[in-house]
Amino acid sequence: MEQFLQVGVISSTHGIRGEVKVFPTTNDPGRFQKLKQVILTTEKEQIPLEIQNVRFSKQFVIVKFKGIDNINDIEKYKGASLLVAREDAVKLEQDEYYIADLLNMEVVTDEGEKGILMDVIETGANEVYVVEFETLGEILIPAIRDCILNVDVEAGSMQVHLLEGLKG
Repeated sequence: MEQFLQVGVISSTHGIRGEVKVFPTTNDPGRFQKLKQVILTTEKEQIPLEIQNVRFSKQFVIVKFKGIDNINDIEKYKGASLLVAREDAVKLEQDEYYIADLLNMEVVTDEGEKGILMDVIETGANEVYVVEFETLGEILIPAIRDCILNVDVEAGSMQVHLLEGLKG
């Protein structure tokens, strides 16, 4: 399981006082108002940052970090991910999972076909799991009770039932 979970990506600077536009990658962008700190992550470094102020503009979250007061101090971090520690993440309801925990999970059908969960597509109604099976190829499986029989995040495995019409 991932120790850190992504909540957003810095898309650009906002103004000259060190604010950034963040594209939220969480289901609830409003959670930024409750966050006290995040970890800014690049390929080379991880920097813990304290959130000073948050406001919203269209699909973006405008974030001001404590101690960063100039556009030049933050501009180099465009495209960087903002992470939170798992213990600071939003608590899940029953039968909810973090996408990071599902990716690369082993998937087994009730008929014994094996595959790997490659991606999660978020749709309006429910999520859809993109699973690459050894013999069946890529199959899109809706995340509904009729299809998802069991998920064991600790073991990294999922048992599914492929409804008629899902197999190629």
